[in-house]
Amino acid sequence: MNDILPYIYYSLPWLFVIGLSVSAVLGIGVGLAWPRFLVYPYLLLFFWVNSTSYGNLAVFASRSIYSRGSGMLFFGVVLWYVLGAWLCARIAASFTDNLANNFAPGPQRQRAPACNLRPWFLAWAVLLAAHVGVGLATGVPLAASLAPSGFSNIVWMAPLISLMLLAFRTREQALALARFIMLAGLARALFGLGRWAAAGGDPNNVYANMNAIQIRLTFFDINDSLLCMLAFAIAAVALFQAPSGAPLPAPGRTWRALAWATLVATTLCVVLSYRRTAWIGFLLAFAVVLWRFPPARRLQLGLAAMPLAGAAMAFVAARRLAQTRAEGGGSAAGGLLHDMQSRRFGPESERVLELKLAFADFLAHPLAGIGSWGRYHGYQAISWQGNPDGGLFLHSGVLHIALKSGLIGTVLLAGTVVAFVVGARRALRSLPPELLGLGAAGAAGLAFMIPDLLIGTPFPQVRTTQMLALCLSLPYLALAAAQGAAAPQRPAWQRAPQRHLVPA
Repeated sequence: MNDILPYIYYSLPWLFVIGLSVSAVLGIGVGLAWPRFLVYPYLLLFFWVNSTSYGNLAVFASRSIYSRGSGMLFFGVVLWYVLGAWLCARIAASFTDNLANNFAPGPQRQRAPACNLRPWFLAWAVLLAAHVGVGLATGVPLAASLAPSGFSNIVWMAPLISLMLLAFRTREQALALARFIMLAGLARALFGLGRWAAAGGDPNNVYANMNAIQIRLTFFDINDSLLCMLAFAIAAVALFQAPSGAPLPAPGRTWRALAWATLVATTLCVVLSYRRTAWIGFLLAFAVVLWRFPPARRLQLGLAAMPLAGAAMAFVAARRLAQTRAEGGGSAAGGLLHDMQSRRFGPESERVLELKLAFADFLAHPLAGIGSWGRYHGYQAISWQGNPDGGLFLHSGVLHIALKSGLIGTVLLAGTVVAFVVGARRALRSLPPELLGLGAAGAAGLAFMIPDLLIGTPFPQVRTTQMLALCLSLPYLALAAAQGAAAPQRPAWQRAPQRHLVPA
């Protein structure tokens, strides 16, 4: 046995490479035949795995799965996965479309689903390439120009959006995706609530571990609350807007019970996250969902749901307020904004100081910013910037883009948002009831993330940007599926004959 062990040990790397190659071949085969089956595990990863251990006292050094491989490949393996899945979906769609075009000439030809976001993401890619070129010319390493701390994650949103549109082309596939998101959100919410009740809540509790605010929370990562919001929107539309056969495939007591459980569990999970951005985002997203209902139903649900949600948020906000005021938060407003409000005496709030320092650098470089690799001056004065990544990020997504890419990037960000609003509005006005929940979930998800875009750190995070890409894709996906289902199918005797080459 001892003679065999060295051979086994030396063969492990080769076995790993062989296994990886076989898995890649199988994955490509599945992707070419059924591209959506490459999407589901990818989404499940982002739905379930946290992107940060910040606030967890038990973690001394950790490397997130979202950054695995970024040292050698510049970007994480998960991003290369989504690029490969998109290539498979693109090739599969070209085969399908070419086959359909042989029998449906002219207006009947199938094309890739329309999306008015494509030019904007192309502009983001060009802007990133320009920053890389300037960086190389001035001696900045390529890895620094492409780092997630810049705005490269925005460019990586495009492959996922395109993949979603290519992988889910029919009504049945879109409905299956809606069911998947709703059940994933329900499962994640139940996990968070169970851990909150029985195991002290999320261990990544920056409030209790670093700010001495003795509260338990369900999830600190905003993306878990975003998933809950997506599931909430799908369930709400299925219960209160659409008829009996909407995003839930088999109308009946089981699916209605699951939808009701989703409404209750996801709402509680967001409320008990104790995240102010999640609370405000939930109200904004709820307004978006509510606006999808007929006026009479909108009034009924508003009068019934808003007092309950408001009372729940007021209760948990009062608990948090009591803790922060006990720690010196002062007034009610000061309790809720304790980490953003400066004291009457002593140093200025670090959150405010961070924004002031970054804004000063933006004013010094207003057109093109300080570069995707740049650090703002004076970041050493911020306690949480005392690490190798100090000065590369700040607590404002909008100011982060303005600082790194100047007015050019700010205009691109505004244009991307406006284009989505225009496209989502058109989609939500024309979607059939059974697909309305999926489209509304995307719009509600983006509304939910508005507070985090203003005072959070979304763009340096792979998980957050990919979840945003999912939200951006849903209205277009639902509209493309609805249009595909509504397109009349020409009978076989009316189809144009397939053309063949004839020798001269």
